Amino acid sequence: MCIIGAGCSGFTTAKRLKDYGIAYDCFEMSDDVGGNWYYNNPNGKSACYQSLHIDTSTTRLEFEEFPADPDWPDFPHHSLMHQYFRDYVDHFGLRETITFNTAVEHAARRPGGGWDVRLSTGETRTYDSLVVANGHHWNPRFPDYPGTFDGTIIHSHDYRSPFEPVDMHGKRVIVVGMGNSGLDVASELSNRTVAEHVWVSARRGVWVLSKYRAGKPADKMMMPPWMPKKLGLKISRRAIRKIVGNMEDYGLPAPDHEPLSAHPSVSIDFLEKSGSGDLTCVTAIERLDGDAVVLTDGQRIEADVIVCATGYQMTFPFFDTPDLQPDSEHRYPLFKRIMKPGVDDLYYAGLAQSSPTIVNLAEQQSKLIAKHLKGMYRLPSEAKMHELIVHDEHKHLGQYYDAPRHTIQIDFARYARDLHAEIESGEQRAGALAEAR
Repeated sequence: MCIIGAGCSGFTTAKRLKDYGIAYDCFEMSDDVGGNWYYNNPNGKSACYQSLHIDTSTTRLEFEEFPADPDWPDFPHHSLMHQYFRDYVDHFGLRETITFNTAVEHAARRPGGGWDVRLSTGETRTYDSLVVANGHHWNPRFPDYPGTFDGTIIHSHDYRSPFEPVDMHGKRVIVVGMGNSGLDVASELSNRTVAEHVWVSARRGVWVLSKYRAGKPADKMMMPPWMPKKLGLKISRRAIRKIVGNMEDYGLPAPDHEPLSAHPSVSIDFLEKSGSGDLTCVTAIERLDGDAVVLTDGQRIEADVIVCATGYQMTFPFFDTPDLQPDSEHRYPLFKRIMKPGVDDLYYAGLAQSSPTIVNLAEQQSKLIAKHLKGMYRLPSEAKMHELIVHDEHKHLGQYYDAPRHTIQIDFARYARDLHAEIESGEQRAGALAEAR
């Protein structure tokens, strides 16, 4: 077994395989574990900025078998997260099983099954199966604007602080996008001691939610998975409208969708910044115009820096087979967000946009992976897998508006409950097969 990547998805999968006595090699191109939560990761793939705190509360993100420190704050800083990952790896004796400073450059499936894996060392190894845990927040998606811009354009992936990689003190800054990174970056730069002014440009309005509700982390108040989803959404949407109010009252554009119809945009201070006039929300950029941008409403704004918080491409650079890549609409359907029908020796770990957390997603997925490898779990037929993929995507994606950012969205609690049920069904199929033999 080969595992690509030692971020939280890779090393928690490694831990499960070790528990089941499954031999594996885990390759990490960096010099330490942590992936996206490794600040200034030398592999250049981390989007972690200096002030970053996770938007998921501690009790929602901790691993089942390795609880976080009870003294942790509700929303830990990235430095705590990275140390937590390091401690997990050391506690379970995983570090010596990870080969650092070594990237998987190419992986090709053999005609009879199994994989030829070429490493950055030049060596090629053969494995019976492959786990892809390379993450999906490292290949920035840039908007394609006509015209030219005299200032500096960066992606939020490269943003580290108001002074790195660009000194934005006293500058006129436009932040493009109202996802979580966009809200964080705009809020930080709009501090009166930093930028001269910040404009936030977006194609559509969003619902900006607080990290807290009634003094408690808001994600602790999510509807339980046993509740019918329509009812849970109705209750949650009513509560959000009551607590947050209208976005227009803060100077934001009115959303064209219901609350929770998009991946949540969460911020502790963005609404206050907007309502205080420290930042200004404007329409989408139509074109670049030298020392300025021209918006879709005709407004022209002079600017020095543009920060594109415009998301990421889902990318597997080690595959050159088209059917192992997302389609042009950024869709990549998988059975239980883990397996591609017809390719039973390939697994994906953590390849989902999970609400509220992705940190411990692969910990749950690894239960299916390990049991399948050990013969304790049997997959349904390919036809049934395709049928269930359609069913699951309707169930998880139905509440969201159609956009590339929502193609791999899941509700973590409902997903985990469904995954455990599927594992149980697969164990019964495996048992029935064994009895038949």
